[in-house]
Amino acid sequence: MVLDFVMPTPLGSSWGLGGTCVNVGCIPKKLMHQAALLGQALQDSRKFGWQFTEEVKHNWMTMTEAVQNYIGSLNWGYRVALREKNVTYENAYGEFVGPHTVKATNKRGVAKLYTAERFLIATGERPRYLGIPGDKEYCISSDDLFSLPYCPGKTLVVGASYVALECAGFLAGLGLDVTVMVRSILLRGFDQDMANKIGEYMEEHGINFIREFVPIKVEQIEEGTPGRLKVIAKSTKGNQIIEGEYNTVLLAIGRDACTRKIGLDKVGVKINEKTGKIPVNDEEQTNVPYIYAIGDILQDKLELTPVAIQAGRLLVRRLYAGATSKCDYVNVPTTVFTPLEYGACGYSEETAVEKFGEENIEVYHSHFWPLEWTVPSRDNNKCYAKIICNIQDNERIIGFHVLGPNAGEITQGFAAAIKCGLTKEQLDSTVGIHPVCAEIFTTLSVTKRSGENILQAGC
Repeated sequence: MVLDFVMPTPLGSSWGLGGTCVNVGCIPKKLMHQAALLGQALQDSRKFGWQFTEEVKHNWMTMTEAVQNYIGSLNWGYRVALREKNVTYENAYGEFVGPHTVKATNKRGVAKLYTAERFLIATGERPRYLGIPGDKEYCISSDDLFSLPYCPGKTLVVGASYVALECAGFLAGLGLDVTVMVRSILLRGFDQDMANKIGEYMEEHGINFIREFVPIKVEQIEEGTPGRLKVIAKSTKGNQIIEGEYNTVLLAIGRDACTRKIGLDKVGVKINEKTGKIPVNDEEQTNVPYIYAIGDILQDKLELTPVAIQAGRLLVRRLYAGATSKCDYVNVPTTVFTPLEYGACGYSEETAVEKFGEENIEVYHSHFWPLEWTVPSRDNNKCYAKIICNIQDNERIIGFHVLGPNAGEITQGFAAAIKCGLTKEQLDSTVGIHPVCAEIFTTLSVTKRSGENILQAGC
């Protein structure tokens, strides 16, 4: 049996079966990122000989309707798949009420009790609010953005998470005036060398950054779709106050685990009181033996949909098919779909230094210029490739990082090799495919500690 229920956002947004990724995460995000890339491709196309005189402009409603129609088809597909597998689906809110017992309450308030031998918690997270005047009344989150029934107009994105930067990126790519308000660093938890390069690229492409400020109040100046809002913000370094006017304020300051209102205290499941995250052993088992947990709600684990899927698949095989494989939470590839995409697998440079010692790692790196960008003559030496090697282990590659187009496609392929123990020597002996971006990884020769020039002049 599956219990699935979406608590509407403060503005009333809700969605169907499939969780965050499908409805308000990876899927609509990637599609809107693609819409922005197509805008750039239109500009590039003139240099490749395409001639068009009609003014090119973007229609928000056409895009959101098409994206929501596709998501709707996925929601239906999941319902059909559950039915074909004879899985009972209840659109109801589940909470533990006693040992081996949950109460499921539907949207009409009708409750049922169910018992089971085992339970799997996969409730995920929801966007955090600031706790300031006007935040829930006037601001939106990523839970609202992808089905917003009007173009957001001039937008302030609050936060520096990958959600914040991805949304800021595609909104700017669609031609909107976008500002990002950052409390401290970009992309906390990611390689900071790469994060700062992403920030620089976004600023160079017209996205404004207000650094070391946090909003303290949001006021409505004028109702509308969009309306007008005044944001009052305070410096994190002193008492300076600034004000700004925007049509939309998008909060992307982090997400909170949905674990505090599902009756875990009734069955004794321990959570981290500060974060709400659930500690589990290496088999995704909580401190209560018959209750398991996967996904973003796990303490000290990656918050990525494919990781949750993999962990869930392996858990079920261990429980019911006699398998023994456990989920690998280290060599996990991921991509941040900012305007300049960032793909990564393995350790960040900071974590590698911390774990292995600076003297025991070698970092090889280089800028590169995608051939497709040479004719329009844009963004030379903005793309960047970096690998981190463990000197003590035959220069085994323990960190892989790339900034450039199609970063996800590049990273996915290398991730398999990294799981197999790829070394720098093996990478060097691999013949590159010419002329593609990923080819750069077969010719990396400059180490970071050498300080030598890594700028590229051509293909």
